[in-house]
Amino acid sequence: MAIPRTRPGKYPAILSYGFRPFFLFASLQAGGAILFWLPLFYGDLDTQSAFAPVDWHIHEMLFGYLTAVVTGFLLTAIPNWTGRLPVQGTPLLLLVLLWLAGRLAVFFSGSLGWLPAAAVDCAFLLAVAVAAAIEIVAGRNWRNLKVLAPVSVLFAANVVFHVEAHALGASDLARRLGIGAAVVLIMVIGGRIIPSFTRNWLARENPGRLPAPFGRFDAAAIAVSALALAAWAFVPDRTGTGVALVVAALFNIIRLVRWAGYRTMRDPLVLVLHVAYAFVPIGLMLAGCAALAPDSVPEAAAVHAFGVGAIGSMTLAVMTRATLGHTGRDLKASGGTVAIYVCVTLAALLRILAAFDPGRDMLIHASAGLWAAAFLGYAALYGGMLVSPKLKARQPNRAPA
Repeated sequence: MAIPRTRPGKYPAILSYGFRPFFLFASLQAGGAILFWLPLFYGDLDTQSAFAPVDWHIHEMLFGYLTAVVTGFLLTAIPNWTGRLPVQGTPLLLLVLLWLAGRLAVFFSGSLGWLPAAAVDCAFLLAVAVAAAIEIVAGRNWRNLKVLAPVSVLFAANVVFHVEAHALGASDLARRLGIGAAVVLIMVIGGRIIPSFTRNWLARENPGRLPAPFGRFDAAAIAVSALALAAWAFVPDRTGTGVALVVAALFNIIRLVRWAGYRTMRDPLVLVLHVAYAFVPIGLMLAGCAALAPDSVPEAAAVHAFGVGAIGSMTLAVMTRATLGHTGRDLKASGGTVAIYVCVTLAALLRILAAFDPGRDMLIHASAGLWAAAFLGYAALYGGMLVSPKLKARQPNRAPA
């Protein structure tokens, strides 16, 4: 379905679609927060947050960066699903300001108080879930209501994160619950867009084997993975949890192979989606091995495979593709775009390796630098597109993502 026209208004271009402000602020926050995190970790800087430094880092990656990208995606995709006009102008500005208020509230929560900070921070995802639900229901697009389930779990995980950090001094359950919800969201949305974009490109550029359509196997893979991740969140060190995670990893390896990603080597915009999704089974396998053999495999390896690998790579892939398509550009990756894909992938691999050798600060520094380069690079490459009006001319057969 073609994207409906935006309402005429006097607001700037950046407020015409949800992806514009949220992708821009998310990339700046991701790159800036990781550069702040390293000196914070070593005690050279401090926040005014009630969170411990590690919890602040985890929270701002999960419930700061990720929620902004998810919001930008949903506010842009839902009009495509429903045929309704997008959230734009003043309502969009209010959502952006609420997200920014959450970042400030968390940073200054030591002075503000944990409960008021939690209320401000958690209000954002609640507002996003309500806005998305209203639009989906109004458009009678019932099949896409399922995307609200992981968003609702993310909201619940954020609430638990604040309560847990205040009551126990550190988050544990909430961080795994939030990561699990994000991974399920990738499995649901990735399972929709990856085979679709792959099929479109292959049919046009490389005829032959096409991705398998969504079917019972995909539904089973998502269900098994969701149950395994739920077990990981609540009972991460049980043998049954480890077995379930390994089984879920195998399901997702098969799922990825069924999408024929190896045939997309000539298109980085498509290939990167397959590479990013590969970190889902990698993370599941590492989490399973950590539960079964904790002395050999650290849980931190799984956490960073999910966080830096699956979440970081997939969100960057979606942000670049959606920005190009929805601003009227041709869907082709420039050299700079390929470079930021390489940066985020290497950042994930190095951070996983660093988890096996915590004393190797060089690996952590390199990973952080590559992560910052990827997301600040996105802001530099795509920021002008996000704040400028959509190009009038469109290339044929280059419909937006």
